[in-house]
Amino acid sequence: MDRSAEAGLLGASGTIPLCERAATSIAREAYALLSQPNRIALDDMLSRAGIGILHRDLDLRVLSVNDYFCEMVGRSKDELCCLPMAAFSHPDDLAWNAALHDANFSRATSFQIEKRYVNLQGKITWCDVHVSFVCDADGQVTSTLVVAKDITARRLAEQDLRENEEHNRHFAELSAQITWTALPSGGIDAVSPRWADVTGSDPEEAFGEQWLDKLHPDDKPETIASWRFSTETGSPVDVEYRLETSLGQYRWFRARAAPRVDEAGAVVRWYGTLEDIHDRKIAECALRDSEERFRFAAQAAGLGIWDYDARHDRRDWSDEFKRMLGLPRDATVSLEAAMAMVVPEDRHLLQALVDAVRAGDGDARFEITVRIHRADTGEQRWMKTGGWRIDAPSGRLERVLVTIRDVTEERSVEDRVRWAAEHDMMTGLPNRAAFGDRLEAAIQRATQNKTTIALILFDVDHLKETNDTIGHDAGDVLLKTLASRLRDALGPDCMIARLGGDEFAAVIETIDADAAADRVQVALKTLREPFTHDGRILDCQATAGASLFPVHGEVAAELLKSADIALYAAKARNRGILLTFRPEMRADLQRRSSMISVARDSARDGRIIPFYQPKVRLGSNAICGFEALLRWQHPRLGPQLPGTISAAFEDLDLAVALNERMLDHITRDMRDWLDAGLDFGRIAVNISPAEFRHDSLVSRVLDRLHRTGIPTSRLELEVTETVFVGRDAESVAQALETFSREGVKIALDDFGTGYASLTHLKAFPVDVIKIDRSFVSNLDNNSGDAAIIDAVVGLGHRLSMEVVAEGVETEAQARYLLAQGCDYGQGWLFGHPAPAADVRTMLVDASRSLAG
Repeated sequence: MDRSAEAGLLGASGTIPLCERAATSIAREAYALLSQPNRIALDDMLSRAGIGILHRDLDLRVLSVNDYFCEMVGRSKDELCCLPMAAFSHPDDLAWNAALHDANFSRATSFQIEKRYVNLQGKITWCDVHVSFVCDADGQVTSTLVVAKDITARRLAEQDLRENEEHNRHFAELSAQITWTALPSGGIDAVSPRWADVTGSDPEEAFGEQWLDKLHPDDKPETIASWRFSTETGSPVDVEYRLETSLGQYRWFRARAAPRVDEAGAVVRWYGTLEDIHDRKIAECALRDSEERFRFAAQAAGLGIWDYDARHDRRDWSDEFKRMLGLPRDATVSLEAAMAMVVPEDRHLLQALVDAVRAGDGDARFEITVRIHRADTGEQRWMKTGGWRIDAPSGRLERVLVTIRDVTEERSVEDRVRWAAEHDMMTGLPNRAAFGDRLEAAIQRATQNKTTIALILFDVDHLKETNDTIGHDAGDVLLKTLASRLRDALGPDCMIARLGGDEFAAVIETIDADAAADRVQVALKTLREPFTHDGRILDCQATAGASLFPVHGEVAAELLKSADIALYAAKARNRGILLTFRPEMRADLQRRSSMISVARDSARDGRIIPFYQPKVRLGSNAICGFEALLRWQHPRLGPQLPGTISAAFEDLDLAVALNERMLDHITRDMRDWLDAGLDFGRIAVNISPAEFRHDSLVSRVLDRLHRTGIPTSRLELEVTETVFVGRDAESVAQALETFSREGVKIALDDFGTGYASLTHLKAFPVDVIKIDRSFVSNLDNNSGDAAIIDAVVGLGHRLSMEVVAEGVETEAQARYLLAQGCDYGQGWLFGHPAPAADVRTMLVDASRSLAG
């Protein structure tokens, strides 16, 4: 058969960057389940979850298919029989995918993609498709298994999101104003794309002082002087000048800017706008020449006119202005009518302006922006007014001319831009910059009112693992869910922000610090409720650290530092809890930081070395292997125990680096012993839980063995029970299965002290059980420990596993263990951990002892 018949399995968007092992595991598990008698119940469950399954042989005969797959493609089981996949796949997904299918088919490797199915009515269903190939005993492909998850809703949501992003971008680009920012020195460092539309030059060509090249020569001296005065004094700038346009002509613009300053009053950055006032300037000139010409120009520019003749106390509103206000053309004109349409909160602005004009105070030119309610619809609109007071030669007010422009759309764009600058787009919470400002304001209020502030930092637990194992879309949903739950749990009087990544913050202004802590505890409990995303149950948990004003700091930086230290302590103690800062936490943080620093330096400088403790066969005391134990070389004190750098094993990257150094030494020592003809048995190496979160663990270990020519059977990996019950249990299982297939032995260390159940001994490929030293040490005095040892030995033998007792220090312990059938022992009775150089001597001495 032509294998390209299945090419429709591949999607237009290409392969999905998921772990191939995970995809294969899912497909094979589904295949196995479909072979069980409860296939009907499973079909119903998968259909309700939006998952379709199709299993066909190489002649396209249907071996198994569930209802949901038939529904997606609009065919029955009989119709799918011998029907090419191309018949119900989107035509745009066919040509490119054939090659990819053939490439995977030839290697019998599974793959995962997104693609479109089309039913007979033309309905398109987007699916996340897992494809695996079932092989016979000779490795030849016999059938194809397809697992398809309906992701149409997600695809449509992504399309809507892109549309919204384009919508917002166009709004910003269509703003009539040119926005810009400048450094404290006055050098321009950012200009909106509108600059290019107006001047015809790239916005970057305006950076620094290059923007002056576009000014009219007559306007440069006054503009430079005004800008220099503002940058030197920190006062706002308001200046008008002409800019050369892309057509080589000049247009009038009004440049305004104000500084953002820090707590010391120093300028941090300038924020400004360039407003095209060319039409207004033209209108001013026209007014001086001819009132009629002015009105014409104003109307052409879409401006309303309010003309007040002070000599005759006569007011005239243009038809355009009346239209803006929602008034008929014959409406009565009066100051009272205008004041009534202004929203109550803004009426004082208009009244103050009227009073100032009448009194002759202020500049001849004025400007305000107020909100009005249209007379006809009641709709709220923003009106920007710019006016001129014209005085007679005697100084008496003669005329007031006002232009009005509806700037509602511009304000909407500005509000959105301002909101985006102060908020996290994903969660809608204030961002770090906005949080800093609000924290400072809260501190000022607390100082004045002599009250307390509780600052809480939240760290989302296991966000990176969620992103890496499930996908960033799941991580995004996790962040949004946590933000929503924090808002609901802490209440509207609590200021919450996302500081970035997996870190959130909250400020509670309170008198009772204990009550604030209770609120946070309730919030943490609320967060722990799991939620469902794309058919998967996800954990939602956070760890919190708190500090109090003014006890733990009187300024924002001190409060943040104290809360951060408390958060670090909480994560080190037990995730999901709240700890409030205590001074002794600084010492603990310094101690843990010192551990990490020492470990990092030791790894970098090659001071990580293995010590080997022998493992013997009880009865004969013959050495059958060694456990490699980490030591680090102190420059003065010599080899040190790993407990002095224990914090380093919780850091993923550092744990991997330490293990790398250990593996380098161990494989080199094993190669030397093999070359010397020494039978050292198996070398056991401890693998920390953190290392299983690193995708390269399997390849790093196996590549070293293959590269040095060391048989995989010579290596034993020791893991503790905690790796079986963590969030990464699935990836741990895959890694251990791979090691086991390659011949590496797996030992369960410290058995009986963790939280794993006996089912894990069956579910995971465990070859060796190691009885924890705590049971062996009390063997002589505690009958309970003896009973546990008896049970573990019996369990291990029934499961065909080797049993090793750790911590054997006396002959009596060794005799009891041997009597109970324990296979091997390890402890000081048989030998202390020693450097590689002493292993040769141990092996030789042991051989002579056995021979004698």
